[in-house]
Amino acid sequence: MKPTVRPQNPCFSPGPCAKRPGWTLAALSGATLGRSHRATPAKAKLKEVIDRSRALLGVPAAWRVGIVPGSDTGAVELAMWSLLGPRGVDLLTWESFGEGWVSDAQKELKLKDARVLKADYGKLPDLATVDFARDVVFVWNGTTSGVCVPDGDWIPDDRQGLTICDATSAAFAYELPWSKLDVTTYSWQKVMGGEAGFGMIVLSPRAVARLECHTPAWPIPKIFRLTKGGKINEGIFEGEVINTISMLCVEDALDALKWMETIGGAPAVRARCIANYQAIERWVSQAAWVDFLAGDSKSRSRTSVCLKIVDPWFTALDEKGRADAAKKLVGLVEKEGAGYDFGAYRDAPPGLRLWAGTTVETKDLEAVFPWLDWAYASVKQG
Repeated sequence: MKPTVRPQNPCFSPGPCAKRPGWTLAALSGATLGRSHRATPAKAKLKEVIDRSRALLGVPAAWRVGIVPGSDTGAVELAMWSLLGPRGVDLLTWESFGEGWVSDAQKELKLKDARVLKADYGKLPDLATVDFARDVVFVWNGTTSGVCVPDGDWIPDDRQGLTICDATSAAFAYELPWSKLDVTTYSWQKVMGGEAGFGMIVLSPRAVARLECHTPAWPIPKIFRLTKGGKINEGIFEGEVINTISMLCVEDALDALKWMETIGGAPAVRARCIANYQAIERWVSQAAWVDFLAGDSKSRSRTSVCLKIVDPWFTALDEKGRADAAKKLVGLVEKEGAGYDFGAYRDAPPGLRLWAGTTVETKDLEAVFPWLDWAYASVKQG
């Protein structure tokens, strides 16, 4: 039967993600609108975002934290264009964003010594085959596949190359091993529930040393430049952004960071993500028609949870039939106002993708599960 209880917040999109509980437009009332982003009060807010982010993430003092253009995508691109070239590079890919970094390295930067380690959706490549005498580019948490690296133990401390980690759906949700990561990127729109368009970049001393001794063979666009006169541009890590930024979005980022602090900081943020994932796990164990796309529980994302439909009726359909059925399922739930934007990514196998980051309430996930069961049964019955 059709359920009657709807989630209080039916937003399950993996980006932009649900706002923090209790958020209203009033949270933005302190924004320095109409002021230059270089004005003293505006610059102070940018520096506050950096400082609060550093504290919540536990970033070591020797690592630099900065705000850059273009969301997480811009931050990863900036790192690749600025740092790659002196060594060969291993590119790990098991979902669409990792595949994008492969394409950039091969087709745009045209790196001659680029080795691709690839796995299908739902799996990881063999991490033991990664060569850390080379630079390594990888996503920590595959947002479009629901597959994440299990930890940082596979990364040696005595590596010769740099590690460049796209951590956009992992930052705050996982305790990242900073000694293993030379470049880490993320955006405000994921676990923070902030607005899109701006990225964060965290640089180890090794990454800074590479920036200061390496001149890329290609031109570097202005919005990718982290150095000035051959030295790291320290201003970027003190609140001086490369180009004009929305102070409205900055205020929203500050609101998200302050909320994380009030609920108990990083441990509480991670605990909420784990509780949400466990709620999905309980439902999946009872729903015979659905299962995790990631087969290995050790590499399952706790934020971007991707699910496949395993019911024999569904798997017997041809490719178009499966895609249409999954789309109808999502459409039925959205039409009822019970859940939005939770369909699988366009390049992934047909199925579902539920964002379970810290801004999502567990009770809202528990409220949407009966709607998913109802919608699947409705589609199956025609």
